[in-house]
Order: sequence, then structure tokens, then C-alpha cells
Amino acid sequence: MTLHLLGAGASKGLVTDLQAGFTAETGIDVATYFNAVGAIRDKFLAAEPCDVVILSAALLDDLAARGLLLTGSIAPIGTVRTGVAVPAGHPAPAIATGDNLRAALLASRGIYVPDLQGSTAGVHVMRVLRALGIDQTIAPYLRPFPNGAIAMKHLAAAAEENPIGLTQITEIKYSPGLTLLGPLPEAHGLSTLYAAAVAARTAQPDAALALVALLTGPGSRDLRAASGFES
Repeated sequence: MTLHLLGAGASKGLVTDLQAGFTAETGIDVATYFNAVGAIRDKFLAAEPCDVVILSAALLDDLAARGLLLTGSIAPIGTVRTGVAVPAGHPAPAIATGDNLRAALLASRGIYVPDLQGSTAGVHVMRVLRALGIDQTIAPYLRPFPNGAIAMKHLAAAAEENPIGLTQITEIKYSPGLTLLGPLPEAHGLSTLYAAAVAARTAQPDAALALVALLTGPGSRDLRAASGFES
């Protein structure tokens, strides 16, 4: 038996850490696909094989309103803040205030970000750049990728002057070769609640519910916290 999970990129580290144990305990394999939330929503709506879906709580509420999720199956995983990273071993610029962040971004010749239209963090990053008044100035140095995981992989190997990356903290934490500087300054911060749910079209509701319970229950609380999810 195989469960199919479609997940927001922010959940990749957590799912990866838990899926082998789930399979060992239940005998059920988990086939996963992760991407920006917009891409995951579109894949789900296109009726791709899916038993469990992880998205922002707001997007899951929309799917539930359409009757596409198993009633009562939505369970919160936790909130994730958008953060800032640099390649390991590189100087760590200050980012505690908006002015700090603005200076760090203006000094960079490689700003690594997820999809600026389809990802939670990417959409927010564009809002921040506009609020800081530097969206046009730094446009030539933006390095967008389909999702945060891919952006952070490239950031770790970046060769530009003062490379920097912005995405969900969970994606930074599970990407090797990076230093997490911290969340965005409070005035420009974003906390996103992610949740898991069972697709109404699943043929394996009991197994899917068991996987959601593992991802969101007390047994994985410490792992969620270590991955970057906050209560």
C-alpha cells in the first residue's frame, strides 16, 4: 500500500524525517511531492493522486469549502516564519531592523528566493521589497526558483558578492550549507500556519488519517519545533 502526499515546501523536512518511521511501523509507503503552495494547490485541483495534502491553513479551508477534503481531517502542524540565510562561512549581516535588512539586500549581488508569485514566502518577499523601497533597485540581483528548497540549495553554492536568501525558516533549516540569520524583522515579518488534511478522494482514509495524526500529534511535537514549526 502506498499513500500519496502533496506538500508545501515548508513541510518537506518534517515529512522526510517522519516517513521512514511511519513505513516501518505501518508497512505503508509514502510517495511525496513538494513544491510552492500555489503549485501544490494546482496539482491537487488537477486530481493528481493524493491521500494527504499539506498547505497553508487558509488554502486548506478553501479546499474544504469546495468539498475536496475529508470532513474534520484538517489538523494544524504549526506556524512558520519567513527567515533570512547566508551560505555557511559567509559574513552574517545584521537583519534585526528594516534598515538593517535593507542595507543587507542592497549590498548583495545574489538574492535567492522562492517563486515570487506562487509561494507563500516569495509573495511576501515582494511585499517587503516594495515596503523597503528597493524592489526596482535589487531586481537585477533576484534569483527566483520554483520553491524555497531549490533556492536554498543554490544559495549554499552561490558565488556572487554577499549572497543572501529569504524563504520559510523550515526550508532553511533542512538545507545543508547555510547559516540561518533569523526571521525577518518584526515590522516585515510573516508567520504562516500550515496544516495537513486528508483528500476526500482517498481510497485509504484510515491510513491517511494515521499519517496526519503522526505529522500533527504530540509524538512529533519536538521534531516539529526543531524543524522550525512554532506552536
